[in-house]
This record gives sequence, C-alpha cells and structure tokens, in this order.
Amino acid sequence: MKLDNTITHKKEQFKPLKKNLVSLYTCGPTVYDYAHIGNLRTHIFEDILKRALLFNGFKVRHIRNITDVDDKTIRKAIESNESLKVVTARYTKYFKEDTAKLNILPPDKFAPATLYIRDMIKIIERLIEKKFAYEKDGSVYFKIKKFKNYGKLSQIGKRELKSGATVNVDEYDKENPADFVLWKAWTEKDRNVFWQSPWGNGRPGWHIECSAIAAKELGQPFDIHTGGVDLIFPHHENEIAQSEAAAGKKLADYWLHGEHLLVDNQKMSKSLKNFYTLADLEEKGFNPLSYRYFVMQAHYKSKLNFTWEALGAAENALNKIYDAARGLASPKIGSHSSLKLRRADGAELEKKFKAAIDDDLNIPEALAVLWELLKSDNPPSAKAETLLKFDQVLGLDIKKYLGKKIKVPKNIIELVKKREAARAKKDWQLADKLRAKIEKSGFGVEDTGEGYKIMKK
Repeated sequence: MKLDNTITHKKEQFKPLKKNLVSLYTCGPTVYDYAHIGNLRTHIFEDILKRALLFNGFKVRHIRNITDVDDKTIRKAIESNESLKVVTARYTKYFKEDTAKLNILPPDKFAPATLYIRDMIKIIERLIEKKFAYEKDGSVYFKIKKFKNYGKLSQIGKRELKSGATVNVDEYDKENPADFVLWKAWTEKDRNVFWQSPWGNGRPGWHIECSAIAAKELGQPFDIHTGGVDLIFPHHENEIAQSEAAAGKKLADYWLHGEHLLVDNQKMSKSLKNFYTLADLEEKGFNPLSYRYFVMQAHYKSKLNFTWEALGAAENALNKIYDAARGLASPKIGSHSSLKLRRADGAELEKKFKAAIDDDLNIPEALAVLWELLKSDNPPSAKAETLLKFDQVLGLDIKKYLGKKIKVPKNIIELVKKREAARAKKDWQLADKLRAKIEKSGFGVEDTGEGYKIMKK
C-alpha cells in the first residue's frame, strides 16, 4: 500500500510502527456550527483510508478530536447567550449524525479538547523548561526560531519567519509565521471560560490540543495523521513543532491531506458564506450517500467542484448500482461455493480493485472496476460476493439492496405507461411532465434499448 506523504512530499510504501496495528489520528470538527460538505469531504477521504487499511488486514486504532474550546466556539456561545458546553454538545451531536448518514465508521474514541487540559499544561511546562516557549502577560508562546525544522511540512522558508512577532489568535494565514500561542491569558471576552494554570487563569490555544490528545491516546510517534489541506499551515506545522520539541522525537510517520471542495470554482468556507450542509442536500431530496459517491469520483488530492447537476448525476449512478444489486441474491455468510463458479476475470477484477486502493487510495479507478464487475458475465452469486468485498472500502451500503426487489405502486406503473404512450406519439412535453411526476413520488424511469426500467430513488 502506497500513500502520498505530505511531510516527505513523495509517495511511499506504508509500513506501520507495529506489525499489524495502525495508529490513526484524524483532525475532527470545531463544534460551533454545522459541518459543511467541504468539511465532510475530508472525513469521507479519512474513512476510505481507514477502510482501505482494514481491507488490507490491519487493525486500526483511530482517534478523532473534537475542538470544543477555541475562539470560534466561545464567540458562538456569547452570540447565542448559551454556555460553551451547551453549544458544543449540540454541534457535536449534529456532526455525529451527519457522519453516520454518510456511512463513515466512528473512531475508537472521540476526544473533546476540554478533557485534556491538564495534559496540555504539562506539555507547555516541558516546552518552557526546554526554552522552546516563554510567558508574556499571562500567555505562553512557542519560540519558532528555536525549533530548527519549523516549516518542514508546509515548506515555509526561514526568511519568512518574523522574529519576535507573536500571534494570539487560533487561526492565521501564511503571512504570519510568527511565535504562536500555547496558552491564552483570560480576558473579559472569554467570560466564564477559563482554567487555572501556572501562568494564571486562561485557556489553551488551538494547536496544543491535538499534540496532547495524540500523545496520550496513541503515543509518540504514531503512524498516520490526517486533515484537510487548509490545516497544513499553521495548525499541523505548529503541532509538529510543539510535539517534537517537547518529546524530542517525531510526531507521526505519515501525513495525508485532502483537497478543497469548491463551489462555483471558489473554496467553500463559512467565512465566504458559500457553503452547503448535508441537511441542505437532504432538503432537496438527495440521499446522503449520493454525496459520498460524488466525492469518490475525484482523487482525494484533487480539487472538486460541487454543482447540483453533478450531485444529481452521482445519485443516478448510485441508484444504478443499487438497481444492479437488487438483481443479485445475497451470498450465504460463510459459504464459498460461489468461488468455484467465479470466472478468471472475476479474480482479476479483485486484483485490479486492490491495486487501485493501494495506489494512494485511487478510488475513481476502484469505482471503474466496480462498474466493470457489474457489466461482467460472472455468475450472480460470485458477482454479489465480490461486490460486497468492494463495498468494504467504498462504504455505499450496497448490502442493504442485494436481492431486494422494489415494490412499484400501481399509480407509478400507470404514469410510466402514460409516459411511454406520450413518447410513442413524440409528445416530449407531456413525457417530461410525467417523468417529473414519477420522480416527485420517489421513483425514477430509465429508457434503455430494451424498453424502460423503473428505479427507486
């Protein structure tokens, strides 16, 4: 299995630290609002990575943090006149519901930052002791000039570092590679959100939480750290600096980053107010797994432009997969009789599928192999068995549809027949109206060379 490692800037063969156990840390949501579908693209990519590791026979220890204290969460609590705990609990719940709808496997542990404050303080104390950090007006900052390898992940040059400058906010752009905050002194803006520390009341900066959670839950070093490309700088760069300075050893062996989702060819973000949530997609009648399929049509390292038309095409493709699955009987668990019936090209397709996922998660190629399987003349039982194997990685919930014929109500059949009559008379306007009526009722009709086919939407 080869993975494109951001820190070495090359594709490398994956070798875990422990023979059969992979330690995986995925940066979770900041729970001050709903996750938008750009955020969810990253979590789908991480889920495919985890599924691919499991497919390859590894066990996976997976930790996902929850940022439940930072500038944004505190601001949201103040704006809504609620406690920080109430706000973050609500959006944590929504995030878990969204990921479940997208068939994203849950981590072994969700790790809210506020449960690790003492661990963060210990790391900061160690950094001060080793002279990598200093106190200033009750806040503590990391001294980036002291850390020789600062910039190795994001490739920010030393000439860009601003000597003596400090950044007290959690997020900042590439124009500000300066000493960053580890502990923020309490101010009136924080209201009742603070913890006691050796430097006075305050709260942690954003970057230190992942260092503390990862070290405590996975140890240091661990195997794989992931996130979106927007986290490379400053978040992951700072995380590496503080973790490696404190412990004197590498943080993680492999760093993987998913690319942006665009909307109208612009980065989707809450600050630009050009984002959609999963609820927005559901309100328009889309199956959440259609969005999963849409995302998988592009490699995780490629930018992807979201349009409603493209999502509609993805849903149509997914429904065709489900429709094909309905025509296959579910193989008996533990039975390998279908293996004897499998044609040589069936085994070859499995090899092609595995080669695709092992090549830095080339899911677009893996989907092409799935379609090749559906069009093959392999025996139905063998085809179903292989399809289920593929879905261990793809996560499209195909098993739910295997062998389950759809029940089409009489009124839908009547509408389809009327549409066929309209098409025969070349009354395309009426045919389109009838198609719209069929689709509004939750069904679809596909015209084929052998006649029409009714599908459940």
